[in-house]
Amino acid sequence: MANANVRVRFCPSPTGNPHVGLVRTALFNWAYARHTGGTMVFRIEDTDAARDSEESYNQLLDSMRWLGLDWDEGPEMGGPHAPYRQSQRMDLYKDVAEKLMAGGYAYECFCTAVELEARRDAARLAGKPSGYDGTCRNLSAERIARYKDEGRPAIVRFKMPDEPITFTDLVRGELTFTPDNVPDYGIVRANGAPLYTLVNPVDDALMEITHVLRGEDLLSSTPRQIALYKALIELGIAKEIPAFGHLPYVMGEGNKKLSKRDPQASLNVYRERGFLPEGLLNYLSLLGWSFSADQDVFSIEEMVAKFDVAEVNANPARFDLKKAEAINADHIRRLDVKAFTEACGPWLRAPHANWAPEQFDQAAWEAIAPHAQTRLTVLSDITANVDFLFLDAPVEDEASWTKAMKEGSDALLRTAREKLADADWSSPESLKNAVLAAGEEHGLKLGKAQAPVRVAVTGRTVGLPLFESLEILGKEKTLSRIDAALAKLAA
Repeated sequence: MANANVRVRFCPSPTGNPHVGLVRTALFNWAYARHTGGTMVFRIEDTDAARDSEESYNQLLDSMRWLGLDWDEGPEMGGPHAPYRQSQRMDLYKDVAEKLMAGGYAYECFCTAVELEARRDAARLAGKPSGYDGTCRNLSAERIARYKDEGRPAIVRFKMPDEPITFTDLVRGELTFTPDNVPDYGIVRANGAPLYTLVNPVDDALMEITHVLRGEDLLSSTPRQIALYKALIELGIAKEIPAFGHLPYVMGEGNKKLSKRDPQASLNVYRERGFLPEGLLNYLSLLGWSFSADQDVFSIEEMVAKFDVAEVNANPARFDLKKAEAINADHIRRLDVKAFTEACGPWLRAPHANWAPEQFDQAAWEAIAPHAQTRLTVLSDITANVDFLFLDAPVEDEASWTKAMKEGSDALLRTAREKLADADWSSPESLKNAVLAAGEEHGLKLGKAQAPVRVAVTGRTVGLPLFESLEILGKEKTLSRIDAALAKLAA
């Protein structure tokens, strides 16, 4: 569905670590822009000086680059509607607010917080809507002058129309909001600072955004923005009202919306664990959208080819960490071996690695990598799986030792050592046959026979294929570790 006129935007606030729900919103906007051949605008909503930080701003840019979600206009890219940081666009908002006031679309409101709360309480007691009641909507010039003489601070409110607002949501279909549910609302604070309710739609208008794809939590603000758009069109500031699509909530534990405070909500958690960007994006795309009835694993290119916001499901989507891990594991297996060995690089160095840099053996790593690739869920798993190759002795794990070293394990290990000493070390099959033969002498099948050997050599009861691991570790180190295990058993 090529449509080069499509313009979408992703406009996060630089507060804290990026949230996976935010990433899902970025992904759906990006995929729709790429599917249609349209434009992806990346805009930073940084008007809240108390909460916004430059560190978070840099994290946002870094996260988008890591995910591969490139943008056509925005920070460090520029574009025809620069600047793309709201903190650098304050004069624009001030100008639009003044035009709205002059055109009769907005007015000064002098109600104090105490007065507003008292009227809200009275409305609630009377069973009426408790939104703003329009007290200042039609103040006389004399009353306004008196309030100003008294030094009363005033915010600017937008004047909502007295008729229902209906629009067709791209995800939810036709929706109607009645006037009693959408009262007049503030667009400029008493100190002159513009509010989100003004800056967000003004930027969308000035940047000629055609499709607003955003979270369900912003649905209640949409009729306000549509009314504001109509005013902006009449003032010659906007060209058209964009199409809106409200994406479903991402749910966490206990049927609650996944919040920033949830441990599994932070994007950084997945980066640090070694999720592939492709694996994480694949899973996040399934939170509200389906590739097909029988396929959950696909490339980003395949997603772009099929993605249509009209096919997004309006029902809440549950975040399932196990499924996210399973999909990531599939993407790890899809890598070619060279890409896999490179992707694991950060987890083979400090601070993740528990061996010194000079102990690392690139040839051993490249030899073991194809066997490791089929076993990993996340890339960070690689460190514990291969450390036996680079350490002088395997990691001490008493739980594994106790589990594997049963009565008679010393006798089995002595026999296995003899067989391995005589084995052909040019093939894992020969090493397997040696341990199998040792087991048969002690009335044990291969599974039981190899357990003490695995713990003696690698320190763990589970890990990479044992006999390929022994071959790569080498005869001298393998026999030396079995001798150390026998000495420990004797002690």
